[in-house]
Amino acid sequence: MRLLLSNDDGVSAPGLEAMAKELEKIAEIRVVAPDRDHSGASNSLTLTRPLHPVRLANGFVAVDGTPPDCVHLGLNLLYPDEIERVISGINTHANLGDDVLYSGTVAAATEGRFLQQPAIAVSLVNYGQHHYDTAARVVREILQKKLPLNVSPRTILNINVPDLPYDELRGIQVTRLGHRAKSGNPQKILDPRGKVRYWIAAAGEGEDAGPGTDFYAVRHNYVSVTPLQVDMTRYEAFSELSTWLETP
Repeated sequence: MRLLLSNDDGVSAPGLEAMAKELEKIAEIRVVAPDRDHSGASNSLTLTRPLHPVRLANGFVAVDGTPPDCVHLGLNLLYPDEIERVISGINTHANLGDDVLYSGTVAAATEGRFLQQPAIAVSLVNYGQHHYDTAARVVREILQKKLPLNVSPRTILNINVPDLPYDELRGIQVTRLGHRAKSGNPQKILDPRGKVRYWIAAAGEGEDAGPGTDFYAVRHNYVSVTPLQVDMTRYEAFSELSTWLETP
């Protein structure tokens, strides 16, 4: 296998290092990642200035851009026609439910959607134990499955791994995205010069988090695997929307 690894926590993040160390056991890897933390960057590309990739001593490439910038450069410039699959992570916190709308980790994987093999975004549901080795092993074992995965083109697998020793995991569940409650209001602060600033609050707790959701799986010590797609069309609204538009 030839894999392109990226993330949104930055090229020096421990999760990326753990992933690279584990996956190089079974694959030829290339790493292109942001030179700093870009959590919450979502599917943004840098269009207002040129990008500057820098190859580090360990062979990783750092880019002064967003996670999608990194994967875009990796697939189209740095390693064209070499890569079979994009792996993004290991993220330092969960990407459950609505998190995928903002996640730079998921966005990096999404940029690899044109390849034949489904891209993977992997996150650690961090309880403060930092078991990145567990998440890395889970991904390695998924990649080593002998049966080919025949899913629709442009599918992204969003994987969330409980922050536990590997032996304490209860298994893997295929899940749907749950939904979070509304987040708290931004917090008003004053900077040292007396200017008003606003700090974005933490995400809301799981609201739609029952059986079958990603929230439920990780809460019960299962690895959650959710297949995502780029098509965000809400097809079931077609009929009602058409009737509403056609009515004077």
